[in-house]
Amino acid sequence: MLKTYLILIAATIFEVSGTMLLPVTKGFTKPVPTGALIFFYVCAFFCLSIVVTKLPLAVVYATWCGLGIFTIAILGYIFYGQSLSWQVILGMFLIVLGLTLVNIYSSKTIN
Repeated sequence: MLKTYLILIAATIFEVSGTMLLPVTKGFTKPVPTGALIFFYVCAFFCLSIVVTKLPLAVVYATWCGLGIFTIAILGYIFYGQSLSWQVILGMFLIVLGLTLVNIYSSKTIN
């Protein structure tokens, strides 16, 4: 089970990496960042295709999206100077809380 969650974290890292490159691609006009973005997204979906054979799709997608939103908000603040109001921080806290509850109480796995 730990291996499955590590692959899910890898999928999230790949997705976040690709998403963080979106502004750098300048509307997909820059070939190198665009190529890297495509590579990261393909890797993310490959990892997800492995994880969905072990965990319920709803749990996988909720975790992937929630961690991605949280991470991109933090990295957007750090690298792009985007603001984070207290409402956004509260919302991110609730996302993490929700993800924790989803993962704790979804013990059903696919075998």
